[in-house]
Amino acid sequence: MARLVLPSKTLAFSRKSLLSLISPAPLQISCSVNCFRKTSSVRYRHFLASEVVLRKNCSPFYSSVPKVRKASRKLICSVATEPKQAEESKMAQPREIFLKDYQKPDYYFETVDLKFSLGEEKTIVSSKIAVFPRVEGSSPPLILDGQDMTLVSVQINGKALKEEDYHLDARHLTIQSPPSGKYDLEIVTEILPQKNTSLEGLYKSSGNFCTQCEAEGFRKITYYQDRPDIMAKYTVRIEADKSLYPVLLSNGNLAGQGDLEGGKHYAVWEDPFKKPCYLFALVAGQLESRDDTFTTRSGRKVSLRIWTPADDVPKTAHAMYSLKAAMKWDEDVFGLEYDLDLFNIVAVPDFNMGAMENKSLNIFNSKLVLASPETASDADYAAILGVIGHEYFHNWTGNRVTCRDWFQLSLKEGLTVFRDQEFSSDMGSRTVERIGDVSKLRNYQFPQDAGPMAHPVRPHSYIKGAEVVRMYKTLLGSQGFRKGMDLYFKRHDGQAVTCEDFFAAMRDANNADFANFLLWYSQAGTPIVKVNTSYNAEGHTFTLKISQEIPPTPGQSVKEPMFIPIAVGLLDSTGKDIPLSSIYHDGALQSVSSNDQSVSTTVLRVTKEFVAKAITLPGEGEIMDLMKVADPDAVHTVRSFIRKQLASELRSEFLSTVENNRNSGEYVFDHSNMARRALKNIALAYLASLEEQEFTNLALQEYKTATNMTEQFAALASVAQNPGKTRDDVLADFYHKWQNDYLVVNKWFALQAVSDIPGNVENVRKLLNHPAFDLRNPNKVYSLIGGFCGSPVNFHAKDGSGYEFLGDIVASRMVSAFSRWKRYDDTRQKLAKAQLEKIMSTNGLSENVFEIASKSLAA
Repeated sequence: MARLVLPSKTLAFSRKSLLSLISPAPLQISCSVNCFRKTSSVRYRHFLASEVVLRKNCSPFYSSVPKVRKASRKLICSVATEPKQAEESKMAQPREIFLKDYQKPDYYFETVDLKFSLGEEKTIVSSKIAVFPRVEGSSPPLILDGQDMTLVSVQINGKALKEEDYHLDARHLTIQSPPSGKYDLEIVTEILPQKNTSLEGLYKSSGNFCTQCEAEGFRKITYYQDRPDIMAKYTVRIEADKSLYPVLLSNGNLAGQGDLEGGKHYAVWEDPFKKPCYLFALVAGQLESRDDTFTTRSGRKVSLRIWTPADDVPKTAHAMYSLKAAMKWDEDVFGLEYDLDLFNIVAVPDFNMGAMENKSLNIFNSKLVLASPETASDADYAAILGVIGHEYFHNWTGNRVTCRDWFQLSLKEGLTVFRDQEFSSDMGSRTVERIGDVSKLRNYQFPQDAGPMAHPVRPHSYIKGAEVVRMYKTLLGSQGFRKGMDLYFKRHDGQAVTCEDFFAAMRDANNADFANFLLWYSQAGTPIVKVNTSYNAEGHTFTLKISQEIPPTPGQSVKEPMFIPIAVGLLDSTGKDIPLSSIYHDGALQSVSSNDQSVSTTVLRVTKEFVAKAITLPGEGEIMDLMKVADPDAVHTVRSFIRKQLASELRSEFLSTVENNRNSGEYVFDHSNMARRALKNIALAYLASLEEQEFTNLALQEYKTATNMTEQFAALASVAQNPGKTRDDVLADFYHKWQNDYLVVNKWFALQAVSDIPGNVENVRKLLNHPAFDLRNPNKVYSLIGGFCGSPVNFHAKDGSGYEFLGDIVASRMVSAFSRWKRYDDTRQKLAKAQLEKIMSTNGLSENVFEIASKSLAA
């Protein structure tokens, strides 16, 4: 099938008269309809400023999307924070930062030596930093970030500074007149990890010390230039009570350890690679590990350890498998080898992010590490595979090469999401994986692009950023993309760079010119592409007419045409490729090639997993996105009606599907078994929706006989969709069985929260007081409160009860549920606006909440 690269009509000749990337002028593809013989490969390489790629086996075009993908790679939530200190209450409201404000730092740091004396009441942090000015001989003030700590002392070159030598406020330590050359800066601070409920910086979690420093958590540990373009080599010494904290971990390789007086011990860690402070990590506590090794392609043996509380170690087997698979895949696909002697993963129950890629010491939320057939579903297993891969892949795309500033976040996250998507596709079903990725685009990114939080790929887009990276690969092909990646690492290893640097590597490695591509990094919104086709039987030509438009978004009312590669192929009536003998366009011919892979083997292969996806109705939120004025009640009513009609018409087929896909054998996590379970479970859900006793009994029987969590929880969900005593009894039975497993209990919370049963907000309010619920635990917050926001019919209840419920719980991830309030009817708009105004009046509002709430109100 042909692969075409075509220019935008006018960009080839005049940048002043920029037209649509996909020109409205027809594209004519001539071929001999009755000829199925493969033609020899023909290539014309002349890349212009804007081009379109047409290639088989791809979605026609890619736009933007998380998520949250696979349980979410980064889950940011202001769950519970300490009250602001008195001096902080006088500070101005959070202010918006712009890319144009970026300035290079006046100083760089060469090495950082940290010493932690961990205590039960306070922790003493000593830092020694080798500082040098960006401009030799200059000595402007050195401004260091810092908050929520007590300054004990400051020294320069061993000499203590007097109070008049520096200025200290609630957020900064400023050295007024530092030396003009290189010097050593020593700072001692006192912090209180036990009272740090923001879960940023150094804090206590389930009795263990833990850190989270991305994006700006390091400033809660010591005074520092807390920005990603400050890269230094770290040496860390940790001292703590040996009986309470027998395991002491940090970045890099273990350089030394030993006992100290008073029942204490120490460990020294050295990281030979430069890194920004957001990648610093420390863990200390009572942990045990699953140990394994991985031999790199160059023959080095790397020690692998996954640390958890002792009882959870048996649940880490799949995580270790996922890590080794990711290491092997990165070597095979991108030629990237792990660079240290040791790789650690730590699972933390109260971790505020999904996972964090700290150099050689990845810290994960427990739900993305722990799995057993009895307690984890297929979706959990897949999430662990993908997210462990994602964080490992950051070792090169994020750690060895990092982002210059946080406006470049997509540089590391978009690229790494793309890499983990490719990894998951190679490990499972590429077709089904791609359907899932695009579904998340539609459900998460498209609505965001159409609302007040619309933003370009830069500053902060994970999955939309991944789609931009995918366009590079579509445009350049696998080999061209690999050449670009190789040049990117060759040029920028050990550097903090920008999206333009990645673009330049792709361009230069392939001698390509597609400058208009950079619009994806600066222009918000989802392009709307329209395609019209026609076939001329006499001339044997097939014509595509393609155009695009981009709706206005906040702050960008006028849009320029976007660069969009488009993959196209032609099939005959039997499903075989039609070779394209010639291609015409009103611009210059760009590229034509053909290959021998039959598209029919990909397009026409229908698996059980694909069928399960195909018979799943779109969600209510996705349907509402198609409405000019969203109507949650109408959508819920109609979708429920269609679901029951399908169940009624296909009851015999669904029943036989359930019966034919049972398996009492041992749980196996592989493609065929996942597909079987997925198809069986959705068939059962359809049948249970009929609310007939026969099918309720069937669901109960499946619940009682299930040998794994995937099938047991699916049966529970089937019963729980219908109110009544049976529902109450089976929910109580499930909790009684799993009450001591906090991850399974979170599933129980989420299932009840997302229920469409009328008036469910009252049940959710009661669950806030359940003994197993803890507002300080992010997983429980997302399960219960986030789950409730995922039920449109209850969250958008006409009486405003759902809005009022959320308005009382201010968390950044949840507040975004209000962001599209103007899409609803007048009554709902007034109710939602009132809650947003209530949130804005809250004292000590976090920057995340302030941004979302203020932009939502201003829309």
